[in-house]
Amino acid sequence: MGSQTPLKLPVIDFTKPDLKPGTIEWDLVKGQVKQALQEYGCFEALFDRIPLDVRETIFGALEELFDLPLQTKIRNVSKKPYHGYVGQYPQAPLYESLGIDDANIIEKVEAQTRTLWPDGNKSFSNIIQSFSKQLSESDQMIRRMILESYDLEKYMDEHMDSTNYLLRLMKYKGPKTTKTKLGLHSHTDKNIVTILYQNEVEGLEVQTKDGKWFDVKPSKGSFIVMIGESLHAWLNGRLHAPYHRVMMSGDKARYSIGLFSIPKGGYTIKAPDELVDEAHPLLFKPFDHVQFLGFYYTEAGQKAESALKVYCGVQN
Repeated sequence: MGSQTPLKLPVIDFTKPDLKPGTIEWDLVKGQVKQALQEYGCFEALFDRIPLDVRETIFGALEELFDLPLQTKIRNVSKKPYHGYVGQYPQAPLYESLGIDDANIIEKVEAQTRTLWPDGNKSFSNIIQSFSKQLSESDQMIRRMILESYDLEKYMDEHMDSTNYLLRLMKYKGPKTTKTKLGLHSHTDKNIVTILYQNEVEGLEVQTKDGKWFDVKPSKGSFIVMIGESLHAWLNGRLHAPYHRVMMSGDKARYSIGLFSIPKGGYTIKAPDELVDEAHPLLFKPFDHVQFLGFYYTEAGQKAESALKVYCGVQN
């Protein structure tokens, strides 16, 4: 029998000069985005918005951050679940991360940076804000394409205004073994859209709709765009929110950066009427993302195969 071709995520090029709404190039890329997100829930993206010098220096900034003492890193706190420092977990001993809310706004970044470096760290703040601002523009372009694909332009302003940005900075220690060890357990993201950027150390795996796991090996300088469950619910199931995990081997640390577009607290996620009909009955009752996160991190939420279905699923 011949060997099967390994699964590979679609690669979508956003660097074309004429990529503006209403152009042929825009419609072509928009179609590729819709197809990839329906099939895989994610794709590899080529962006040119972030200058090369920012890309080359950001992982040095992450090393500087994670080299801080633990008693300093735990000052990174948030009232929202999973927005502050995460680490020292017995279930995921290789993993730690910090969150920066409103990472595209320099004043917010500088304020959070001062909790780690009381005198501030201007170079760190500037690179984090620049990276986040440029990437947030890519997030908005992709979300615009998604809404256009489903003829939901009338919701565009409300949809864009309903979110802010969390930047998570992540480190996975090398397990110092050739055997594969769990870096981060299998999960779906709970937000709208996630954009991931990693160093040269691989480890990300994605599960297909039919339950097969495959390695994601992005080319140097590219990004992974992934759908979260809040967008899956808002689109009444039209796009797939994939399970993914991190599996580690070897000696080198894996550094990864995730920009998450997050529904604001108090905003109700409710599928537009246009997406609900006999062929597509309503899947989820309206819900608040922050309240859903609160449930997800309870014992019942962690045990559930789908916390979203348990929390607000409609029995059809």
